[in-house]
Amino acid sequence: MDNNSEMPRLPRPRKELRQGFSTGTAAAAAAQGALRELLELPCPETVELDLPGGGSLNIPLSCHQRRGGWGEAAVIKDAGDDPDVTNGAEIAARVWRLPPGTREEIIFQQGAGVGRVTKPGLALAVGEPAINPVPRKMIRQSLKKVWEQVFPGRPLRLGVEIAVPRGEEMARHTLNPRLGIVGGISILGTTGLVKPFSHAAYRATIAASLRVAQALGIGKIVFSTGGKSESHLQALLPELPEEAFVQMGDYVRFALKAAANMKFGEITVGAFFGKALKISQGRGQTHASRGLADLKKLGQLTEEITGNSRLAREVARANTGRQALEILLGAEKQPVVAAVGERMLAALREYAGTGPDLAAVILDFAGQPLWRGESAGKK
Repeated sequence: MDNNSEMPRLPRPRKELRQGFSTGTAAAAAAQGALRELLELPCPETVELDLPGGGSLNIPLSCHQRRGGWGEAAVIKDAGDDPDVTNGAEIAARVWRLPPGTREEIIFQQGAGVGRVTKPGLALAVGEPAINPVPRKMIRQSLKKVWEQVFPGRPLRLGVEIAVPRGEEMARHTLNPRLGIVGGISILGTTGLVKPFSHAAYRATIAASLRVAQALGIGKIVFSTGGKSESHLQALLPELPEEAFVQMGDYVRFALKAAANMKFGEITVGAFFGKALKISQGRGQTHASRGLADLKKLGQLTEEITGNSRLAREVARANTGRQALEILLGAEKQPVVAAVGERMLAALREYAGTGPDLAAVILDFAGQPLWRGESAGKK
């Protein structure tokens, strides 16, 4: 969450978090159920699905009637304890036979609520339904498993449509519009499972956003820590296209290294003061679970710069980063904010290496720039 403040959090008792399954797994199970309906086979309550990383999973299934030359089935997505926007969503599949002579084994179609790719840089070609490569592979394997039991040795020629009721509404709460995926959600999954609060999923989203920007020929990337800071940075840099703005969340080190490795020539990072302070203190991952900003160190810095022991003690005793900033601004001590900015810029340079030009922006509570700084790269 993007926040101006660094509110302390009480520790929560640890418990084993329940894993769920991905939309890709749900789609593969639903497709298998739909094929069973098409072939007029009994539809079981669950289907066993092989996972890409090994092992298998039993997925609850809801089959519909065979009608109009196709079979239909659906699965209710279970994300476990992960706060996934698609948790509880219906993932539906429709399967039909392709005409004789069709070259492709499987043709995928975009159903209602599933997105379509409109920008380059993703793992799918422009115009394709947003069913990612691993889910497509899972769907193929799931269909072949049934087909070969019924028609051993006969070629597989099937059309598959995946649909997600309310998928277009769900997609508004994702980064799909920024990635150029329109009309609904993406059918995702690399392992078939959803691990609660997956860091890998967020890092993958950052990388995908960078690939889209790269494919569009964008040379300057602007990282923000969330939606609020991004909107302020967009107002600050209106000349840049939407795809240049990437929400890095708490993954500062990862985002800077990824952008540098992809040879972006200019990288800007903007954050509210609390996150900027964490970055300045060498936090490559700024989530609250990794600890709060060190306000005692900020107090020491305040005394070094201002020589004002009383002010330094007030800053060190502040409850949050926001409160510390209020104290500094009330005392008109912009030099301390500037020192935080310079240290933030130095930390970003460490993560990005010597190549790209860097810029950093610290935002005030209203989203206006408190400080801006630059660091030229070595070409």
